Amino acid sequence: MESTGRIKYNLNMEELKYIGVQFMPVGKHYHFSISPELNVQLGDYVVVNTSRGVQLALVAALDVDPKGDGSNVLNVERVANQEDLEIYQANKEKSKEAVIIVNRFLKENNYGDIKAVDTEYTLDGAKMTIYMTYEQDVEFDIRSFLRDVSKNFSDTRLEVRQVGPRDVAKMVSGLGACGMEKRCCSRFLTEFSSISIKMAKAQDISLTPSEITGICGRLRCCLRYESETYEAALKELPKRKKMVMTPLGEGRVTQVLPLSQSVIVNLPEIGPRQFTREELETGVMQVKPVVFEEDQWEYELDHTDVELLKIEPEPQHRGKRPSGRAKRDSDRVDRSGRDKPRKESAQAQQDKPKRGISGGRVSKTDNRGKKDKQSPKSSATDAKQGRKPGKPRGKKPSRGQRQQKQDR
Repeated sequence: MESTGRIKYNLNMEELKYIGVQFMPVGKHYHFSISPELNVQLGDYVVVNTSRGVQLALVAALDVDPKGDGSNVLNVERVANQEDLEIYQANKEKSKEAVIIVNRFLKENNYGDIKAVDTEYTLDGAKMTIYMTYEQDVEFDIRSFLRDVSKNFSDTRLEVRQVGPRDVAKMVSGLGACGMEKRCCSRFLTEFSSISIKMAKAQDISLTPSEITGICGRLRCCLRYESETYEAALKELPKRKKMVMTPLGEGRVTQVLPLSQSVIVNLPEIGPRQFTREELETGVMQVKPVVFEEDQWEYELDHTDVELLKIEPEPQHRGKRPSGRAKRDSDRVDRSGRDKPRKESAQAQQDKPKRGISGGRVSKTDNRGKKDKQSPKSSATDAKQGRKPGKPRGKKPSRGQRQQKQDR
């Protein structure tokens, strides 16, 4: 940057103060010197003269160290007034319209994937910078583009600057890949640090592209947040696939856990076991105390919480249908558990064998003589079976006898 406000070391450098300013929201800090007569505070706007022209900048830091910039440090011209702020707001509205005009021109002239992301006017409106995104291997004739597009912007000098995917994501902003409402680059990151795949491997993160890349298509900026912590922890632990001696014997390291300062070792005939760094150094297993927590009944039982339940007898399972005899036996038992008196017909009582004087039954010879006398019950059974009453059933002829009868 060159301007009339260049500071020379032959001046009294001890009287100058240095501040950090930003030209864009959440942008990089640039150091400028300020004379003691100017009193500025954080959040004030100042007018500075840079290589891009006269610009309005926001004071972001006070009493900073210029970090050896030396003669490259420029001087703040003055504190911005109300007129400067109004011109700055008007230029922002013109920048939005300029982006639409440039993208329309690119689309009508078939420039392919080349797009305009943002434009920036100087405070006096004499120069406009167009921020464009395109790949390095794309053939883009900047001179012919500026010559053709300048017809839409009279009395303004145009300049093109190529920006990368991360800068585009910062300007566009929006929802982050992790689900945050605003991306880290457009929320608090002022500079983009270099990020490598080695950081993801050190943190044992899945190397799936969708897991480690952001909206910009590059490695996520958050991979660097805890990178130093993991690197410091990994220096004190053995590496993976290394043979180590443990309190249970020698084994091979299969996994490293940096945050818990421990490793998982695969022991022969035992299996994987976790050991801390102290256990590996001392060779003594640490006995972790077992803490029993007393159960505290926080809920007080109330009588309103008791629910009365009516227990009914279980229904009988439907099984086999009982036979006639079993049904008659069950009918004999009433609800009180006592047998019902068996009602016998007069005819059954007459057919009942008479007992002798001594109370004994009639002998078998007497019963044989009474076989011809059948009860009504046996008569009904014989009629049902289709045979004549009183006729003995006899022995069923064998198969050979039936064949001889048919041959006759």
